[in-house]
Order: sequence, then C-alpha cells, then structure tokens
Amino acid sequence: MSPNLQAELGAALRTVLDEMSATTAQLITVLDEEREALTSADAKGLNRAGEAKQMLMRRLEQLDVERLHLSNTSTEAAQQADGAWQELLKSLATCRDKNLRNGALVGQRLTQVRRALSVLTGTDAQAGTYSQNGAVHGTHRSIPLAQA
Repeated sequence: MSPNLQAELGAALRTVLDEMSATTAQLITVLDEEREALTSADAKGLNRAGEAKQMLMRRLEQLDVERLHLSNTSTEAAQQADGAWQELLKSLATCRDKNLRNGALVGQRLTQVRRALSVLTGTDAQAGTYSQNGAVHGTHRSIPLAQA
C-alpha cells in the first residue's frame, strides 16, 4: 500500500474516532439528563433523553462500522490510532455504567409502582404470572378497605 494511501486511511480513521469521541461525550450528557429526568419524574424530559439516546446510539453504530472497515483496511492506521481507541473505550465504559445506573433506577421505580398497584387492586404483586399473550395474572386478595 502506498504511503499516501496509508496516510489518508490513518487520517480517515482518526476523524472517525474523533467523531465517535464527540458522540460519546454527547451520550454521557444525555445519560446524565436522563437520570435527572428519572429522579425528578419528568416524563417529557425522559422522552427527550430517550430519543436523543437512540439517535446517538445509531450514530455510534454507523461510525463503528466505518471504524472497523478502516481498521481492517489498514492495520498500520489501526495501530497508530490505538491510543485514541483506548480512550474511547474508557468513555464508552462510562456510558455503560451510567446506563446501568439509570436502568437500576427504572427498576426501583417499577417495583414501587407495582407495590402501590397491588395495594390498590388487592392483588399480590409477588405472585403474578404471565398468560400466553404476555399479560400478567395475579392472585386477588379479598380484603375490605373500609366498612360502612
């Protein structure tokens, strides 16, 4: 492979990695906004964050396809960009951790809502099963809420 072509491939790979880094930084911000929306029960903010997160993830996937193609085309360029790739992996790990944290918060809220619903409906939240169509069936407790 000619030196000029190697240089072009290296520059293209660095550009893709720079775009991935910028997109990852945006994703970190969106994940923080998502957490803020979750803790403040802001449904509109949560929807905005979810849409932004999806868009950024699609962009990262597109860029990763380009990165893989360029890396496979020129191992020399891939070796030269290894430091930037390692830094990007650290940022992506931060995204993963923030996303897991947000998912855990969603899980906690879901458990709270299910418990509240079980109190209101008189069903046992722990004894629910799924039907063939995926609907949850619980056992009903018969308890009086008030007496006249």
